Amino acid sequence: MEADAGRKSVTFEAGGTTVEMICEVARDAAEVMIAEDALAGIDAAYDCLVRHAEGGQAIYGVSTGLGAAVDTRVAPSSGPSQYRIPRARAVGVGHFVEPDEVRAMMAARIARFCLGYSGASAAAVGALRDMLNRSVHPQVPMTGSIGEADLPQLAHIALVMIGEGRAVLPDGTAVSGAEALEAAGLSRPTFGIKDGLSLISSNAASVGLACLVLQDARRVFDAHIGATALSFEGFRASLDPLDPLASRLRPSPGQARMAAAIHSLVDGGDLMKPGAARRLQDPLSLRCAPSVMGAAWYALEEAWLAAELELNSSDDNPSVIANEDRVLPTGNFDPTHMVLAFDTLSLALARLAAMAAERMMKLMSPGFSDLPRFLAPAEPGSNGFSALQKTIAMLAAEIGHLALPMPFAVTPVADRVEDYASLAMSVVDKTARLVEKLRYLTAIELIVAARAIDLRGPVALGNGAGVLFQKIREAVPPLDVDRSPSEDIYAISDMIAAGSLVEPLLEVQHRHDSAS
Repeated sequence: MEADAGRKSVTFEAGGTTVEMICEVARDAAEVMIAEDALAGIDAAYDCLVRHAEGGQAIYGVSTGLGAAVDTRVAPSSGPSQYRIPRARAVGVGHFVEPDEVRAMMAARIARFCLGYSGASAAAVGALRDMLNRSVHPQVPMTGSIGEADLPQLAHIALVMIGEGRAVLPDGTAVSGAEALEAAGLSRPTFGIKDGLSLISSNAASVGLACLVLQDARRVFDAHIGATALSFEGFRASLDPLDPLASRLRPSPGQARMAAAIHSLVDGGDLMKPGAARRLQDPLSLRCAPSVMGAAWYALEEAWLAAELELNSSDDNPSVIANEDRVLPTGNFDPTHMVLAFDTLSLALARLAAMAAERMMKLMSPGFSDLPRFLAPAEPGSNGFSALQKTIAMLAAEIGHLALPMPFAVTPVADRVEDYASLAMSVVDKTARLVEKLRYLTAIELIVAARAIDLRGPVALGNGAGVLFQKIREAVPPLDVDRSPSEDIYAISDMIAAGSLVEPLLEVQHRHDSAS
């Protein structure tokens, strides 16, 4: 399959993929290509599977039943008989995922197929790729997965592949799966002996969503660094905590990098001059920002590493290892390591939210900032950002609530055979909602800090801070008279979400090999 001329493409290879590649497919509509080495691996695994099945080996889901019915032997079969597997497991409820989210799910499943361990047929893999490239987006309900393979979500995708279920056309019209395939010029594939199971037995839905969450969190983090720098400028805070010597004295994870990133934005401005700071020691929400932000960045990198480990390893049960001529039952569908990384990320981001909220309260307090209360305009009776404090407080509270880990004990299912669950989908979903709220909170801090800078009078901002301040002022005019700030917040939040407000200041570092 050749890429469309002029359309961006992403090639999935047997060697694995990245978070960024999944996001390009999901959000930039990049066309998916499958490399020759990946196709060869897919074919080799399928041939190996067929050989073992023909030899009479008991293979889970191929020559046995599924779940609690594993003790029931069945005859291996291909074709329409495979369709019953996704049909019975398309049990999702709740709101439907967005088009970029279902694209991320589909892309993650294809990427893991390309590792060559699933035993899926090339026809099924190609059909999933073609659905993605022709914008056939199945309607996928969010609730149903307990995180030991995202069976419901992936089953709803597989239903559309066989001409059932529901899908959304590029114009937003919801149609039947059969109508969606017809509109895209596609036909349902002939399934191989494990395709029904291979399409749904994976955590690809959670992993695909995790990639989007990581991209969103990265963009919010970049903006958060910028907001912190503007708060330093607006507060006229001491830069001593940003001194490299402070980080050398206590080299906590990420502290030196965060201090350097904030310092790079205020560099070149009046705040660098001796005596520019108003206080010897500022509140901890400013003074300890590099330490707390560094810890949060470390948590982001760990979550990134966990997601890419999942992308680049097999979670199939059973897995097919063609070069060793084995069909191996595994428990690799359990992504607890990623769940713990995302739980930690949520807790870390909640601490950023708490500090950001307090920085804004300090900027609005004359006793701390020496600026008008609530940064109000000069007109008598003006409220400034008085009522906005309630939104800040509510966002911080909701972020704290979303940071609470999911339960580790879950009602057993499948006749109590499946007596543990990671709840990966729920953890990733609540992290996504937390990141969204942190984006709004960060947008508010940028607006509040910019207002404080306005009220300071003629000060020269750092070079990077000045560029950021100008971008904000292009989207949000100064608060000369009271007005609703909601549209201003949405405008800045949208810029953060698009990654257009702040250029990335840091690169995600992988500290160790994902196989270690």
